Amino acid sequence: MSDAADPPPDTVDADAPVTASLRLTPAQRAELEAWCADAYPDEGCGLLIGPPSAPAGDGRLTYRVRRVTRARNLNVARARDRYVLDPADFLAADRAARADGLDVVGIWHTHPDHPPRPSITDLEAAWDGYVYLIVRASADAVGPMRAWQLGASRRFVELDVETDAGAAAADTRAGADASKDDALKEPAPHPDAGASS
Repeated sequence: MSDAADPPPDTVDADAPVTASLRLTPAQRAELEAWCADAYPDEGCGLLIGPPSAPAGDGRLTYRVRRVTRARNLNVARARDRYVLDPADFLAADRAARADGLDVVGIWHTHPDHPPRPSITDLEAAWDGYVYLIVRASADAVGPMRAWQLGASRRFVELDVETDAGAAAADTRAGADASKDDALKEPAPHPDAGASS
């Protein structure tokens, strides 16, 4: 059994270097936190919209989120530890993104009362090229947020989650809360060895 702070066995390539980052604005983080709290105790889900990633000068990819969307979780029977993102919501977000010259770059979802690390179910359902933002939600708090992407080993590689400093200044002027989520002590692993998705 893995330590509570470690991902479930076989879902994460712990030796892989971090070669990418996900950038959110403070307003996007606040919107995600509100949706995650609203969905609790069920899993919430949605999409991350942005331009295609581009390597920075150091070769790292940066996914700059321009818009976050909320989607319906169609998994009624196991909504507390599974999600099925409504295909109609995906298609609507994809059409709107393409109309703006953007793409769906990732999917976000919550892990109610469990750590924000990929489960076996997450791994089985993951698509190449997408970023997966997983957010811990509980009755008392939302966060932390952690981002993942499938690596060459077909296991998840963690991405850095950053607040976009340029957007932060604009959001602060607009009155958005620019605070980051506080790290929370993570509970025991998910009952299915992380089978939440």
